[in-house]
Amino acid sequence: MAEPARPQIYSIAAHRGFADALVAGLIPRYGEADLGLARLTLLLPSRRAERIVTEAFVRLSGGGMLLPRMAVVGDLDLDEVLGPLLDPLGAGSAIPPAADPAHRWLRLAELLREEMGKDAPKTPGLLRLAFETGRTMDRLAVEGIDLGDLLTERVADIVGELADHWRESTRLFARVQARWLAQLAMRGEVDAPERRNALFAHAAELWRAHPPEHPVVAAGITSASPALAGLLRVVSELPRGAVILPDLDLSLGAEVWDALGHAGVAPGPGEPPFGSRDAVTHPQYHLKLLLNRMGINRDEVDAWHRAGLSAAPPERSHAISNLFLPPTASARWVDLPANRRRLSGVRLMESAHPGEEAQAIAILVREVLETPERRVAVITPDRGLAGRVISHLRRWGVEADDSAGTALPLTAAGRVLLLLAEVVAQSAAPVPLLALLNHPLVGAGEGRADWLAHARALDLRLRGPRPAPGLPPLQAAVARLAKRAGGEALAEWWQGIESVLGPLLELAGEVQLSDALDRLTAAGEALCGEALWSRADGRALASFIEDLRGAAEAAGTRLTPAELPAVLRDAMDRQAVRPPWGGHPRVAVYGLLEARMSRADLVICGGLTEGSWPGSPGAEPLLPPAVLRALGVPGGEFRIGLAAHDLAGALGAPQVVLSWARRDEGGPVIPSRFVLRVQAMLGELAESHREIEAVELAREIDRGSKVAAAERPMPSPGSEQRKVDLAVTSLDRLLGDPYQFYARAILGLRVLDPLDAEPTAAWKGTVVHKVLDEWHKAGGRAGELLARASEELAAMQAHPLVRSLWWPRLQRALEWIDAEIAAQAADGRQVLKTEIRGEMRVSGVRVHGQADRIDRMPDGSLAIIDYKTGAPPSRRRVKDGFALQLGLIGLIAAADGFPEISGDPEWFEYWSLAKRPRSEGGQFGYVFAPFRTDRADGLEREDFLDASQAKLDEAIARFILGNEPFAASLQPDLYGYNEYDQLMRLDEWQARGRSDGAGA
Repeated sequence: MAEPARPQIYSIAAHRGFADALVAGLIPRYGEADLGLARLTLLLPSRRAERIVTEAFVRLSGGGMLLPRMAVVGDLDLDEVLGPLLDPLGAGSAIPPAADPAHRWLRLAELLREEMGKDAPKTPGLLRLAFETGRTMDRLAVEGIDLGDLLTERVADIVGELADHWRESTRLFARVQARWLAQLAMRGEVDAPERRNALFAHAAELWRAHPPEHPVVAAGITSASPALAGLLRVVSELPRGAVILPDLDLSLGAEVWDALGHAGVAPGPGEPPFGSRDAVTHPQYHLKLLLNRMGINRDEVDAWHRAGLSAAPPERSHAISNLFLPPTASARWVDLPANRRRLSGVRLMESAHPGEEAQAIAILVREVLETPERRVAVITPDRGLAGRVISHLRRWGVEADDSAGTALPLTAAGRVLLLLAEVVAQSAAPVPLLALLNHPLVGAGEGRADWLAHARALDLRLRGPRPAPGLPPLQAAVARLAKRAGGEALAEWWQGIESVLGPLLELAGEVQLSDALDRLTAAGEALCGEALWSRADGRALASFIEDLRGAAEAAGTRLTPAELPAVLRDAMDRQAVRPPWGGHPRVAVYGLLEARMSRADLVICGGLTEGSWPGSPGAEPLLPPAVLRALGVPGGEFRIGLAAHDLAGALGAPQVVLSWARRDEGGPVIPSRFVLRVQAMLGELAESHREIEAVELAREIDRGSKVAAAERPMPSPGSEQRKVDLAVTSLDRLLGDPYQFYARAILGLRVLDPLDAEPTAAWKGTVVHKVLDEWHKAGGRAGELLARASEELAAMQAHPLVRSLWWPRLQRALEWIDAEIAAQAADGRQVLKTEIRGEMRVSGVRVHGQADRIDRMPDGSLAIIDYKTGAPPSRRRVKDGFALQLGLIGLIAAADGFPEISGDPEWFEYWSLAKRPRSEGGQFGYVFAPFRTDRADGLEREDFLDASQAKLDEAIARFILGNEPFAASLQPDLYGYNEYDQLMRLDEWQARGRSDGAGA
């Protein structure tokens, strides 16, 4: 059969719908009698495209048919390999096998470490640099650039003119690549892009010499790599062969086409193939590059003769062409009539934030599903936005799959591995440990309820500052919990946890990554069983671990346990878990790559903000942009053009919504440059294209009915509920804010400390009280107090900054206490007891408390001492009937409520560890008695016990034995903080006046 007069190359306009239009033309062209269509070989860019085209055949077949043979040329961005047609088994000994990507990644890291020496970053940073270096090597290989091109004189001259750091990084890249290529040669392997190029060249040579007997068509392929472009040229020249491009704009004026730039064709010898003025961000630029590398003139491309089921009006393609005109040519927008600027069927939707945007998109999807057979596609590069849309759709029972997949660390199985790594890195700190124990896959099965009960009990025990690292402090915490009734089951449960985590926590110093993975895998399987591997994410995790373990063992990769989580997360972030199909048949959620060639009745493009769509171009870490341009490698802006082409294809749908939010989680954002172009071209027509109803519905859908304003809470429980014990520290709360007392003492509500909490004032007070108590019980010998305090502070695992700021103050205050007690002992004053509990009965109510210290004075009377890490209560507050804790403890002592202590309490002192008032030189520590003096008004010391008894009797009569409501916030200025403001809904009623309804 004679070769065609010219290459057979076609373009399907954006408004026609690529997949449906493709199939609508293929069926009559190749659908001969018998097995005509089945003899067709269809080359497609990716497996996603294969599925989209298959669905199009099903829609347009009108009945059963044998589908053509579909071969995938692979998509590097989707980590896809070539199909068996282009990479058959035994492709020939002349084409070496490809190196394992994980092995290359880890070996490049070792080479970088050796080359950089002491300047090498830590392992996580080094592995990131190795990955980026490998990606740069792949870009060069795809463009057919080898190491020799990097060492040419022209490139050397460019490097010599650059800053020092670029010169060094370029040399580093060349040295590392040279060493890696030498290792590949010894192993008889090549990099994956190099093998792809060889396979493309092999297929092109074979088909040129021996054309296939049956037709071959390449459809939807836009990759402009030289090797693939050569293969496509051969396909276009085959008998009954054809190349069909998506959205090549044949109506674009010749002057605009020329203005796109050189596009891979150097204007003269020695000049770069990409000019500095090339419009690489234009959606047609990469197609011009592909045609140039194929040796095809745009005039040789014909328009495809068919349209799809979801075709839009032809005017849409003209509007899209005008929309993406280069800057100079876009000046013609001013002269365009309204009918040439109008984008009929295209709506602009602006939301306040991503949550509102996702809800509005979900409402639009739900609206489409009301009409039978209508299809809707959501396209967004923002996987967070996609996940929100999918979650909102479940409100109506609509299950949608995100075909872009979920990053492995965000899946249930991936989280197990990362949490185990965090437990190792942080030596079983409470946060990662409890997150692991509460993970839905851990301890799953029949005993799940008991497992969670044990985990929650441990959670409550570990609240507060972080304990010492390792398992022993946790074992001690469990032992204290196990002393309660039924604690045997808890102790047994913890023994099982220890047996699993023990081998992990033995990792210390530098360890082999392969050994760490073995231990993590064993621990994960012990905790989760087969459930860890049984689902799609588990299978992806198993494959990831197997590949990384083998590569790490071969490369000898070593790291510290603290580096393990960062290394694993970075590696897992590059693994996408795509769901098994089974979502709603008329709803699709795509990423940009997955959306190519797809079509629906309504296409919603979400997340159209700068940095998202288009994404921010990233610089290569080692090779400067000037070197890449000189080598003929498109710059980072090239991907902006690909994103623009993705949007142009989406704009060809019958109905389109362009959606963006004014801000993200971090703050205000800028709408995508593509959105700004649409608004600029529409001009005064933009307002008529606004989608407002969906946004308003999104705001209303979760807005509840109006609720009556809250009043000041005044709970009044029954007499039996009121009869609770009264702690000496709660009298102020009962009199000043009865609602707080009600919430704490009657309802039993407590605010939980967070895990790994920063040390609070209460924590500091606990440390001081414990140190002083142990010191007193040990005899109170001089010189030992500071040593005990230092040991206790280290054991509490406070943040280094807290220790460094607090310890000097604490040290001076403790030195003062040591000296003060020694001086008092010399005067005959004796410390009787510290941290001693006592109680008494008042009108049948138990009043109890703990004295920090009780001393025997030289005259035999008792002194009641309370330690304060901050300032003590003021004299005014004591006179007003608050801060009576010392008086209540004195009353208990007078009633012989403290064991082994008798006497009359006559002295009441606060020993503050704070900075001494009006002191010079920063002295810390002083004694304060909150009574009247010659220079300060206050309560007389002799009246202190009587005043305390009167307030105690009043509180018991009114609230414990009486029926007065526990009104909220009677004395709002009494406390600097309130743990129950939210519970009492303070913000809802305080603005209307605190005195309203306050009661007696």
